[in-house]
Amino acid sequence: MDIVKFGILGCGSAAAFHTLGIKRDTNTNLEFIAAHDVNEKKLRSFAKRKKMTPYTNLDDFLQSEIDAVLLLVPHYQHAELAEKVAEAGKHLLCEKPMATTLEECDRMIEATKKAGVKFMIAENHRFLPAHQYIKTLLDKDFIGDIFLARTYEGAYCEHDEFLDPDQWHFTFEKGGGGVVMDQGVHKFTMLNWFLGDVDSAQCWCSKTLNSPPNKGEDTAIILLRYKNGAIASVCLTSTSVHPLNNTTELQGTKGTIYEDHSRENPLKIFSSHPEAEKKGEFYSPSVPIEHGPYPQYYTISARYEDRYFAECVLDDKEPEFTPEQAKEAVAIVLLSYLSAKKRTIVTMDELKKIAKKKGTHSILEDFLPNIQNNYKNLNW
Repeated sequence: MDIVKFGILGCGSAAAFHTLGIKRDTNTNLEFIAAHDVNEKKLRSFAKRKKMTPYTNLDDFLQSEIDAVLLLVPHYQHAELAEKVAEAGKHLLCEKPMATTLEECDRMIEATKKAGVKFMIAENHRFLPAHQYIKTLLDKDFIGDIFLARTYEGAYCEHDEFLDPDQWHFTFEKGGGGVVMDQGVHKFTMLNWFLGDVDSAQCWCSKTLNSPPNKGEDTAIILLRYKNGAIASVCLTSTSVHPLNNTTELQGTKGTIYEDHSRENPLKIFSSHPEAEKKGEFYSPSVPIEHGPYPQYYTISARYEDRYFAECVLDDKEPEFTPEQAKEAVAIVLLSYLSAKKRTIVTMDELKKIAKKKGTHSILEDFLPNIQNNYKNLNW
């Protein structure tokens, strides 16, 4: 095998980012050849545009000549479909979040290990070139020991995303919650990569839109304490009035890193490290970092993660970003919701006890009263 043949399961907006990313790759190690979606009209339209074979039957799709599946379906379907993909002997690249509960994450890990197939979560923040560059700097001790981090993701979603009760996105039942699950999992994956394991969290959730009762929060702030002593704030919203953007700030004992996705060159660094390009002032790296404001960084990171997973399949190696690490990001999501529900700081040990006694699905049960209603004084 010299190229990995992928089938896309789920032909929504995420599929567009992945296929556009590979389309611009002149030296690819993968190709998308097949597609399946329960919406036959959407399936046939997508497959025609992308020159892929459409399969209206899931079993036929899984029994086709594909080597791997890119799973791009609503969050609540991840575990069940992952099991089916694994049983069919296909490698699995699954969009974030891994699942909506820790129990579902465990099902996915068990199924893929039992089948002996490669399994990775397509977490684009882990594969964004700017973040990979930051990790290189941290590994070289450019800014010393990080003691403070701040990170933000803001996106203006059309209000129907929240106001339509029939759209699965941001619902408790199918989305696994609001922005903490949908956007926070990005941030938690990234921060864990940079800082290590989380010890405790405190979270506030709010609604800036008067959305239906089945919809979760559209805005949230989470404070995290890491086992190494670092503290971090994570701010999330899907009602900010600007194009989707991310920013991150890392304060260390020897320097600072600022990142802003809206900039063509997203990084600013202050460091006294011997390899620093400038000392005593902020500078942006002269080394080219492939980047572009939204939506460019989505297609760029999709290409990086898809190519990396294909490489793992071709070289028969386990992904460096493991399913267990992806599960840990889901654990921080659930830890955050537990904090909002208990209205206090909670620890990972408390979450583990709930997982063992009740199951983590219990955390979002009757969660709505724990979301602050901030929309009454807002004029949209």
